[in-house]
Amino acid sequence: MNPARTILHVDMDAFYASVEQLDRPELRGKPLIVGGTGNRGVVAAASYEVRRFGVHSAMPMRDALRRCPHAICVPPRFERYRSVSGVVFEVFHEFTPLVEGLSLDEAFLDVTASQAAMGSAEAIATRIKQLIRERTGVTASVGVAPNKLVAKIASDLRKPDGLVVVHEHEVTALLDPLPVRRLFGIGNKTAPHLEGIGICTLGELRRTPESVLLPIFGRYAARVKARAAGIDDRPVIADWDEKQISAEETFDADLTDRRQLHAQLAQLADRMAARLRTRGWTAGRVVVKIRRKDFRTYTRQRTVKPATQETRPLAAAAAKLLDEWLEQQPRAAIRLLGVSARDLTETSQLDLFAVPQSRRNQDLDAAIDHIRQRFGNAALSRGSSLRPGKS
Repeated sequence: MNPARTILHVDMDAFYASVEQLDRPELRGKPLIVGGTGNRGVVAAASYEVRRFGVHSAMPMRDALRRCPHAICVPPRFERYRSVSGVVFEVFHEFTPLVEGLSLDEAFLDVTASQAAMGSAEAIATRIKQLIRERTGVTASVGVAPNKLVAKIASDLRKPDGLVVVHEHEVTALLDPLPVRRLFGIGNKTAPHLEGIGICTLGELRRTPESVLLPIFGRYAARVKARAAGIDDRPVIADWDEKQISAEETFDADLTDRRQLHAQLAQLADRMAARLRTRGWTAGRVVVKIRRKDFRTYTRQRTVKPATQETRPLAAAAAKLLDEWLEQQPRAAIRLLGVSARDLTETSQLDLFAVPQSRRNQDLDAAIDHIRQRFGNAALSRGSSLRPGKS
């Protein structure tokens, strides 16, 4: 853990439902579900009044109505939510340029450098909550901690309208008593395995020998132990950075097949890398964006060394990020994939002294770019981007 960092995780309280109750006062205090009511309907948001019946986001609507038959259901109005979200993110940027949006209602903020001019992290968090409420009429919960992981856990502890500040020396005391299910990636399938061998809290997970965890988590066992100890060095990735190249696609039907997802991601990485070469940039970081069918959005990032504009290493980095996410959510239905290149630097020409594999990549990229320029982008596809069953 980097003791110099101060990270905020801001999470709007039942955001979609709160906006609906704000706009329609007659819905306030009532069990409200925002989501589709068709056969494939899913709960996009649940008010706190309906959550006490066990209803939560991403739940099939039929299950939600079985738990709370008298719930009021309204269709989502995403343009309205985006409008309110825009106001919220404007508040964030008044305090720091380092804002990483995870979805319309959730973001990480790095306020490490902001404290010298704006006061303590707790004061900044309090002011952010105040401004959000004044300007939008809805509330937010905030976790303040030395890293993303602990900040996210903290923001969920006193909802709604909560504020939890965790100093570095308090991390272990905060995490140890929490149930293992509080850790992202440990859900209804993994938790029973842990609880069955007597690992019920994050403290017990932190103290468990890695050898005991290997049958459950495989090569991720060490990482899970580190997360249980509150160790997380991930940076806040500012999503306002203008100097980036990205490509993303929203699918007509949600995708669950891993091969299809990888084929789509390969196409996106190919488009992104081609744009890098057109502009004469190399990328030092790859970011993958994943949006589930319930509109929860995730980002994963990986450094690429050396920085490159070659399709193969950039696509390989993106594929690893997708695989890591799918290990934690193997059956998730995905409606959007995106990949972006960050940490961009200019390059004047191809490296004539590159290693042979890199040189082959450069030659292949140049040949494909030339064919597409002459005959159109659809003239040639890489094998890795072909969907299963397509030839």
